[in-house]
Amino acid sequence: MSGPLLTTKFFIPQPKAETLVRPRVSDLLDQGTQAKLTLVSAQAGFGKTTALATWVHQRSEPGLVAWLSLDAADTHPGTFWTYVVTALSAANPELSTNVLPLLESSTSPTQAALTELLNGLAELEHPVVLVLDDYHLVDSSDIAEGVAFLLAHLPPHVHLVIGTRIDPSLPLSRLRVRGELVEIRAADLRFTDVEAASYLHHAGVHLDPAEAAILERRTEGWAAALQLAVLSLQNRADVSDFLADFAGDDRFIVDYLVEEVLSRQPQEVREFLLRTSILERLSGPLCDAVTDSTGGADTLERLERENLFVVPLDARRQWYRYHHLFADVLRAHASADPTGPRLATLHERASAWYHADGQPVAAVGHALAAGDHFRAAALMETAIPDLLRDRQEATIVGWVDAVPRDVVRARPVLAIGFVAGLMSVSHVSSIPQRLDELEAVLAGLDPASPADAGLVVEDPDALRQVPGKVQLYRAAYALLTEDLEGTQRHVAQATSTAAADDHPTRAGAWGLSGLAHWRAGNIEETHHCYSRCVEELLKAGHLSDVLGCTTTLADIRIAQGRLSDAERALHGGLALTSSAVPAPRGTADMHTGLAQVALERGLFDAAEEHVRHAQQLGEAAGMPQHAAQVRVTMALVRAARGDVDEALSLLEEAERVYVPDFKPDVHPVHATRARLLIAQRRLEEARAWADDHRLQPSDTLTYVREYEHITLAMLLLAGNRSPTATGLAQTRSFLTRLHDAIQAGGRFGALLEVTMLQACAALAGGDHHDAADHLRLALRLSAPERFVRPFTDHAADLPRLVALLTPEEQRTPWVRTLCAACSSGRSATAPTQTKASRQSLVDPLSERELEVLRLLATDLSGPELARHLVVSLNTVRTHTRNVYSKLGVNGRRAAVTRARELDLLSRHED
Repeated sequence: MSGPLLTTKFFIPQPKAETLVRPRVSDLLDQGTQAKLTLVSAQAGFGKTTALATWVHQRSEPGLVAWLSLDAADTHPGTFWTYVVTALSAANPELSTNVLPLLESSTSPTQAALTELLNGLAELEHPVVLVLDDYHLVDSSDIAEGVAFLLAHLPPHVHLVIGTRIDPSLPLSRLRVRGELVEIRAADLRFTDVEAASYLHHAGVHLDPAEAAILERRTEGWAAALQLAVLSLQNRADVSDFLADFAGDDRFIVDYLVEEVLSRQPQEVREFLLRTSILERLSGPLCDAVTDSTGGADTLERLERENLFVVPLDARRQWYRYHHLFADVLRAHASADPTGPRLATLHERASAWYHADGQPVAAVGHALAAGDHFRAAALMETAIPDLLRDRQEATIVGWVDAVPRDVVRARPVLAIGFVAGLMSVSHVSSIPQRLDELEAVLAGLDPASPADAGLVVEDPDALRQVPGKVQLYRAAYALLTEDLEGTQRHVAQATSTAAADDHPTRAGAWGLSGLAHWRAGNIEETHHCYSRCVEELLKAGHLSDVLGCTTTLADIRIAQGRLSDAERALHGGLALTSSAVPAPRGTADMHTGLAQVALERGLFDAAEEHVRHAQQLGEAAGMPQHAAQVRVTMALVRAARGDVDEALSLLEEAERVYVPDFKPDVHPVHATRARLLIAQRRLEEARAWADDHRLQPSDTLTYVREYEHITLAMLLLAGNRSPTATGLAQTRSFLTRLHDAIQAGGRFGALLEVTMLQACAALAGGDHHDAADHLRLALRLSAPERFVRPFTDHAADLPRLVALLTPEEQRTPWVRTLCAACSSGRSATAPTQTKASRQSLVDPLSERELEVLRLLATDLSGPELARHLVVSLNTVRTHTRNVYSKLGVNGRRAAVTRARELDLLSRHED
């Protein structure tokens, strides 16, 4: 959600001067900050919001309170988390910069965004309280899943408070058992006899003890009933008669008391209350428009002064809302009032005001409430392009069932907008039928005169784009259903139908064609299609999408063994961003791609530098999959340096934040993790991986699973390293099948990897002639582009393999370069150990911990330490805790002091 936010939702309600201070309730809320979650759960009218607001304003503890007043418009996870992140950005402004683009880049909030949010919160050095008021209005499985994840990983100094009418769909039982939940319920919020008497006294209502007892007993300490009773009792002579009639359950009490309050208001105030009750939020100009009068701002200020259940939503008193319970009853009275204007008329006025004010979503909502589907459809049609651009597809989907199908059929531009929204959130079951209906409407249509066919169009240019978009979404649906031939057929129709200047549609068609070729393993065709897609995207000015496609183009060139072409493509992408501030989404992916190229060439320092650049830009400067990919790249850097434990930890994070999309996952994170396990001889764990993913040497070979099958070959070879091993022949046969399939597909990067495995397998089987031939082929494949990694991955075998070559071959510069790289570089199979002779510690610090300790003596912050070390912030924290534990200290300053005492800050050890 990148559209405008209602800033009034972040306003902490200001308690009125006459609000009764209830230390008992505030003490309960104070106790809650020692747990992860405070749940304030009670039905309407029990004073949840007032209690929370009073507590917030009375808090003496340092730190920030982020407040968010939720409403029914926040039910989409993307909208909900956008508001949450924005509220918390007061504590750390970088949260908006780093997290919001991650939310906007997918159709639902992802663990990638929540992980980045948690990392940002963990960096804070002061307490933070997040209050979510009226949570019941947004409670759903999608939102609850994210909130549960947030709760499970909250840093200890961050506390969540939820105010709700019903218990949320969260693991409350688990939180109770762990002592991580404090519950405040209706029984806790009810006014005690003493509190009720004090409230009545401060409100100027003087009852004798018997009358006070009647009121306290009838209201049962219910805050809303007490407040309404006070309004009714003020300046009343017949107190006894009023109390005698005052009975019934909660709802009847409210109905009765609101009627009493309304009957005591001047006619103009009563009419104002009833007519404006249709509004979720109130401002002077909006109320004037709805009531068809003037003086709305003055009336709102008067209502607030008179405590008529009006809640200010900003410090300037420009926006208000009614107390929810009061508004409910007002609406019921308004709908039954025969003397007032029709509710539809009031909603029509509100819709017109919101439309003129540039708030299309609210304008549509009131048009629908008015029952004016034609106006609502017109407003939707003009709003959808901006909503799609701002990734608010869920809003569009919420409209789909609100407009009768016959109205949609008469509006082809609206109909294709609905299809776009449904496709974006993967609600695809109805898409074929909708596209069939659209094509039937468009058949024989003259775009110059749609009205002749009974059609309604707000923008004629948009109508001309509909036929191409129909074919585009047919292609997308075919791809989703694995109909690759159908995808290409509809792509061809889309490109031939779309106008020459309809660059987004043409770009989408080329991209879908590329994806279909990619799934089939035709990567040169994929490269061609994505190149055409980039051309159209550049004409459309969609820079971030250009960078996303550039990442794919580079990946393809790496797969083809063309590292220089990949490097040029990535540098070209960076050149497009050189003058853009802030860095467009996708910029960080360019650096991650360059780091991958450097890793293939064994240039570890260059790879680390590019990863640092990517980290400095932040995950917000990356496409949806960047969060996972940058962690994979960091892991490969750490593994190349010998830090396998860190690498595995990073890969676990990468799996957690991975965001699937249309692109085939040709390098799954779990397979990369299996490769590190194999290198560490943790073969049982690697075999469990192969079993979990149902990998067998007899599998049909496909490009999509090629990386996994090569990993399986590594595992089989690792378990069959002797000539007598029964599985070695099977392994070599499997490698031959892989070699032939990969060579036929022109994927020479993978071919080099398999050729080296064949050389090692032949060596293990004593077939020295075959081993030498495979090595020679690997050398020929690697030399032009300077591939080093496939050789350093087999550093232990390379000297024996090279010995099989002729003396002349052994002396070639490239062979000597590879041998030097294998002898000097660290490998995942032989992690380095730190000398401990000088440490004088029972449990010596590892080399990595010593490096962290030296950096702790600098002024670098936690995130800066992570960037310098090319690890995640969580990994830095783990190392820091280990350093503190081994040194016997509990803080950074103490660790540095102790390190100086032990002379551990020198960069070199004897």
